[in-house]
Amino acid sequence: MLFGSIQYLNLLPFQLFLKRALPNNGAKMAFRYKRAVPSQINASLRRGEVNAAFISSVHAPRFACTDLGIVARGAVYSVFVLPEAEGDDPASETSNRLAKVLGLHGRVLIGDAALKHYLDGGEGIDLAAEWYARTGLPFTFARLCYNRYGTIIKKLAHDFTRHRTRIPQYVLKKEAAKRGITPKQLLWYLEKIHYEMDWEAKRGLRKFLRAR
Repeated sequence: MLFGSIQYLNLLPFQLFLKRALPNNGAKMAFRYKRAVPSQINASLRRGEVNAAFISSVHAPRFACTDLGIVARGAVYSVFVLPEAEGDDPASETSNRLAKVLGLHGRVLIGDAALKHYLDGGEGIDLAAEWYARTGLPFTFARLCYNRYGTIIKKLAHDFTRHRTRIPQYVLKKEAAKRGITPKQLLWYLEKIHYEMDWEAKRGLRKFLRAR
């Protein structure tokens, strides 16, 4: 199985879970990764180059999907429109569209770079916070979808939501250092990320997908 992997902090708990969930070395060897930014992973799943991935929610209706996503219930601190010349973030598709749906103008910035921008005191409009203020609903940025191995993927999604993933100190320090933040800031950020898509998250996603 080939899994599309996005190397943003918001998926760190799931990536650690996968390493522990695969039962043996043989399973781990059969479970390979293709690493890229969200827009590239979207295309890879569409072309069948990967079998499963967290893809931009704007493309989720094209695929079979689980109820696992990257969900914000208010401010997420890693998806902003910056008060400068307009421009999309080439790594994103959902966030670019969300900015347009909300009628916001500026430069879209997502992911770890956006989080670092905020933590360094940078200004910007948090897209998830703006969506929640206007709709009262969570916003789903990505969803775990697949084109093969549905039984395996659905079980992994189910098991992930039933277990709290502990992040070892050495991983915290390593991942924080890579991004120029502290372990405490990393954990604070992950508290803003939700993974299980309940009825409110699904309602919010439907509302977004219908918006123009």
